[in-house]
Amino acid sequence: MPPLRTALLQSSGRPTVVAENLKTLDEAAARAAATGSGLLVTSELFLTGYAIGDAVPELAEPADGPAAAAVARIAVRHGLAVLYGYPERDGERIFNAAQLIGPDGARLANYRKTHLFGCFEQEWFTPGEQPIVQAELDGVRVGLLICYDVEFPENVRAHALAGTDLLLVPTAQMHPFEFVAASVIPVRAFESQMYVAYVNRTGPEGEFEFVGLSCLAGPDGVVRARAGRGEELVAGEVDPEFLAASRAANPYLRDRRPGLYGSLA
Repeated sequence: MPPLRTALLQSSGRPTVVAENLKTLDEAAARAAATGSGLLVTSELFLTGYAIGDAVPELAEPADGPAAAAVARIAVRHGLAVLYGYPERDGERIFNAAQLIGPDGARLANYRKTHLFGCFEQEWFTPGEQPIVQAELDGVRVGLLICYDVEFPENVRAHALAGTDLLLVPTAQMHPFEFVAASVIPVRAFESQMYVAYVNRTGPEGEFEFVGLSCLAGPDGVVRARAGRGEELVAGEVDPEFLAASRAANPYLRDRRPGLYGSLA
């Protein structure tokens, strides 16, 4: 099975200006496709911006809304899958969500952030209740989390036990927590034997300073692609054959003793 080249779009776009963010996504998709990428991953709430305060209700839309249709057209036009973050409206509730659109424009998976970070998110969003959301893409089992979710090892281990090969994590990682991007993400990939694509925002936005440092980490804990602090598009290979060999050599999942872990729940 050939590797899945995965592109990471490190950008904050233009907060509250959805049309401009879709234009940025379209341009990035063209560049990613030109380098052979089959998947493009954006940051948390990329569609609208993160620190948008009371604009959240106005900009939130259903999973099958106009923005989803626009992203689907971008995916089809450039022949690659797209994972984008957005505020999802479901009746009166709003979720911090991420949706995966296939290269044919089909909606493959939609995930709602389960662990909300800080007062801003807790004020505007309802926490999701489905911990494992997956889809198949070019023979790779793709799983979804959002930002703070990946900082809970239980979440990533649950994905490992569910067979996730590539975990996509759109994020809004801010100062002074750079160590998460630098250290925690490669460790998560190693301890749960999967690839992790962690895609951050960058620069100042409202009260936040996003730190960039997006990365694609492999099951050996080695980073395949790493962005700096500014706007950037980077890419790396997700290799199913290497993943299978790594899982065969690494005993973590085989040597678990679940009967001892009841107190964790």
